[in-house]
Amino acid sequence: MDLPIKSPDRLDSPPPFLLQRPAEPLAPLLLASPHSGRHYPAAFLADSRLDPVALRRSEDGFVEEIFAGAPGLGVPLLAATFPRVYCDANREPWELDPGMFDGPLPEFVNSASPRVGAGLGTIARVVASGEAVYRRRLSFDEAADRVRGLWEPYHAALSGLIAETTRRFGGCLLIDCHSMPSLPGESGRVADMILGDAHGTAAAPRATRLLEEALSGLGYRLRRNDPYAGGYVTRHYGRPRDGVQVIQLEIARSLYMDERRVQRLPGLATLRADMDRLLAALVAADWDFLRG
Repeated sequence: MDLPIKSPDRLDSPPPFLLQRPAEPLAPLLLASPHSGRHYPAAFLADSRLDPVALRRSEDGFVEEIFAGAPGLGVPLLAATFPRVYCDANREPWELDPGMFDGPLPEFVNSASPRVGAGLGTIARVVASGEAVYRRRLSFDEAADRVRGLWEPYHAALSGLIAETTRRFGGCLLIDCHSMPSLPGESGRVADMILGDAHGTAAAPRATRLLEEALSGLGYRLRRNDPYAGGYVTRHYGRPRDGVQVIQLEIARSLYMDERRVQRLPGLATLRADMDRLLAALVAADWDFLRG
């Protein structure tokens, strides 16, 4: 079922996230999609220098649809409804670029992170192509409203799911689901999917191998940690010694969508069927290693 949470700024907005639970969890497995949200507030669109399609190219488009079969297979699925260009749930809560704001920022703000330097902090200054998002400077209160009304509820739900699953099963594996764009000038895909376990610090080797072997068995070409080793979610929540494994899964967008138009392609149905097979295999796997 979906867990209803009221959005802070617009009564007609969707909740910050949708949590779809299975009738009964069948394995210590969780799925999350922090970047597939596509509710763009009208005021944000008016403030942006970019057209809606250009903004949407920052999305992990349709990832929550790829994994929509999870609840029916005994696996919870958490998905943000807000877009990453508006508030990025895979960043620290206060990674902000001072140049975006009309006044000084509080001392607790992290303005020195490499993500802020790239313009891709909690509130993005640019989209992935490097184009500036806003026509004007923002107030800190605007950023705080997004963090408190969107980022915090999403992470409260995520941390609650991890704790609940760990209590029930003695550990858990969170797959943080993302998509990756084709690189300019790329001749063919470097890989179909990339697994990021923060170079072995966010998941035990057996957890990463479990996912790797299941995906390889479905015929997908994989890489590990290059160029995506995992973001905030992977590094913050991954605690292998405590039984909490987190792996970031990046799926090549060219497998299932028109990247320029942000439209589904027929490959999405094939990919969704394969991800159902993946989850069925993981649910049936031996999870004793989580408990040491």
